[in-house]
Amino acid sequence: MAHSNFIMNHLDTNSPDLPVVVWLKRDLRLTDHASLLAASEKKKPIMLLYIFEPSLIADPHYDERHWRFVWQSLADLNRQLSQYHTQIHIVLDEAINALETLFRKTPFSHLFSYEETGIRKTYLRDKIISNWVQKKKITWIESPTAAVIRGLVSRVDWDKHWDKIMRRPIVKIELKKIFWFAFEPTPITVPESWQTTKKGMQTGGPTLAIKTLESFFEERGKAYYYSISSPSLSRSACSRLSPYLAWGNISLREVYQYLLEHWNKPKWRRTFIAFSSRLHWHCHFIQKFESECDMELRAVNQAYHNYPYRKDDKVESDLICWMQGTTGYPLVDACMRALHHTGYINFRMRAMLVSFLCHHLNIDWRLGVHHLARLFLDFEPGIHYPQFQMQAGITGTNTIRIYNPILQSQEHDSDALFIKRWVPELNCIPNEIVHKPWELTPMEEAMYEIEIGREYPSPIIDFRPASKAARDRLWGFQKRTDVKSEKYRILKTHIRPTKKVTKSKK
Repeated sequence: MAHSNFIMNHLDTNSPDLPVVVWLKRDLRLTDHASLLAASEKKKPIMLLYIFEPSLIADPHYDERHWRFVWQSLADLNRQLSQYHTQIHIVLDEAINALETLFRKTPFSHLFSYEETGIRKTYLRDKIISNWVQKKKITWIESPTAAVIRGLVSRVDWDKHWDKIMRRPIVKIELKKIFWFAFEPTPITVPESWQTTKKGMQTGGPTLAIKTLESFFEERGKAYYYSISSPSLSRSACSRLSPYLAWGNISLREVYQYLLEHWNKPKWRRTFIAFSSRLHWHCHFIQKFESECDMELRAVNQAYHNYPYRKDDKVESDLICWMQGTTGYPLVDACMRALHHTGYINFRMRAMLVSFLCHHLNIDWRLGVHHLARLFLDFEPGIHYPQFQMQAGITGTNTIRIYNPILQSQEHDSDALFIKRWVPELNCIPNEIVHKPWELTPMEEAMYEIEIGREYPSPIIDFRPASKAARDRLWGFQKRTDVKSEKYRILKTHIRPTKKVTKSKK
């Protein structure tokens, strides 16, 4: 074994006989793939590698739905690769062990991957891998993800950078000309539930990503601008590309340039403007997290470390009600139950769920952040954490929005289609009453054959005093000197400079 180690540590990594490895992470596609292109330019045999890491599978951010989506994506890629008589080398092990085992069996000269703006666990993993490749004299080349800049210290001209990257020609890769490395795959055992589709849950893979993109621009997206806030209509009128972008089945640039190709489509102007801005936000929030990833563990505005969240004996039971969709507020419960079954709700409803948890229930955002990450099929760390904290009102920089779940219900689900789809206990109640079922009189309960508190729970909080208390806490805290001081630091770090910010700096 010592002799073997000596040989491995003294390999000529420039040898044309050694293969190169493309390590797939959240870039599960074969199109517009900078790392795959860079690997092909080495004119060496290429092996595609995906590693299912037990530590990530068990991590509280992730759920079976995510790994099913990944498995489906890999299966789709392997179907595409079969015509080139190759496939992805799939391993179930920690990354460092998988790479070490692979290197011992098949020494390789280069490792290619995308930069990953992930959770702390993947960041620490990549630091270990970085040390390992240096010891093995392997060249690790990482490509930027979309328009995110690693090590960015200023947002000056960041918008111009985003526009330049998004308009840059899509990477063209001639897969048939690649010299694919021949290897004998090692079968791995994964749960049977990963290998089947889940009713109501989107299926992974580049093939469906493209079909979803095309169907949005053909017809579905026509009502996007008018339907984006509705929990029911948004399920078809929104692009539904978010999981495909989160797991890299399609690149943001591919989506953006498809949008530009259709820009002059009659009567779609407002939809395209709104959709374009959300593609821009995608990178904007990931860039925030890339520049200050500690917000996974703490409030980005550190003055909120001592924010007066509840610590009473009912916190745990109220948290469970929120997680399970049994709060007694129909729209809140419908959204949570829809997430459990489909992994998707629209942006406004996500914001409302966070607001209800952190504002009305006054529960620490950190107690709910993992739960929603597990439920969101499109969980993207770089978007999840900045958004969660923004909606929780603890940045000190964003407008505080306390979402009224009753008003949201009446305005955006007035016909109660969404509520009655996911909270069938309330199907017997007329639409005009269903938004506030706790106001049913005993005679009405008898008439509609429902008992609030039995068939459907009574509200776990009194909404009006909870709302007032939330406003007092949030606005009072935002006026504090330490919050304002941190606000300037955040604006300087994460916000594109404006004349107003420049003036305050002086």
